Amino acid sequence: MHSFIELAKIFEDKFNTRHFPLHTTTLYDPAQYILQLGGKRVRPVCVLMGNELFAEIIPDAFHAATAIELFHNFSLIHDDIMDKAPMRRGMETVHQKYGESTALLAGDVMFVRAYEYLNKIEVNNLQKVLHLFNETAAAVCEGQQLDMDFEKRATVSLDEYVGMITLKTSVLLAASLQLGAILGGAGEGNQQHLYEFGKNLGIAFQVQDDYLDVFGDPEKFGKQVGGDILSNKKTFLQIYVMENASAEQLTVLQSLMQENAPDKVERVTTIFRDCKVDDWAKKLKDRYLQTALQHLEDTAVTSGRKKPLMDLAGYLIQRES
Repeated sequence: MHSFIELAKIFEDKFNTRHFPLHTTTLYDPAQYILQLGGKRVRPVCVLMGNELFAEIIPDAFHAATAIELFHNFSLIHDDIMDKAPMRRGMETVHQKYGESTALLAGDVMFVRAYEYLNKIEVNNLQKVLHLFNETAAAVCEGQQLDMDFEKRATVSLDEYVGMITLKTSVLLAASLQLGAILGGAGEGNQQHLYEFGKNLGIAFQVQDDYLDVFGDPEKFGKQVGGDILSNKKTFLQIYVMENASAEQLTVLQSLMQENAPDKVERVTTIFRDCKVDDWAKKLKDRYLQTALQHLEDTAVTSGRKKPLMDLAGYLIQRES
């Protein structure tokens, strides 16, 4: 069995090549550009881990993992356009560097290239793999649309937000693990446990991310603390406070959200603490994490084979956050 770090290196060594033709470089260079910005490669490595949980990693797992990473980066290109994001991983976003029209086409051709890799998979698994991949791709698009819809709404319920996060981010992690399980010869029950492990782990990770944006150490977090507050972004924390704050706190909060006072982050954070949202968020994260780990526990393979996935959960979710 390999650790996440070991598999990430193995995958990176194989993935670190040009995935696009050398002609029409004004289209294909921008597509290749985002792949060179790095990243943890969590999703493709989850394909390999899902395979290795049940059997020795087969070449088809690398085809599926590459397709997943290409799809993920396609979604990032388009998300950055929709969010008008100027930077990704410390570098210019594709649309910022090459223009929106080219970025749209670069994302499209990356999606097409993903299918070229899927098409290399042995025919006995291809139909199952394609069905799960297509279902997941549609769900990610649904999640992104809901995220944009929610920006226009004054209030969003916690259940609605969990549903959106599940579609936008968690299902891709879940499907990556299940794709690997399919290729490793897992039965339907084990596939579903692995999918639920990934889905709940993904939600726990998002709760943690929302928490760290407000209460994290900026040096460890790697991002501006309070960024979500400054942009009035709907998060697990904001939704909980809007549902649980007193009438007086709500009045102050709504006033702060309509302006960008110099002490906005500090004052909103004080209201968040007064509503005990920090304790609530930690408990919510732990609840999703424990659900994920229970599904991993219920997966019918020896416990020793599960250790890399247990370690992955620990890598993604900081207990002390």
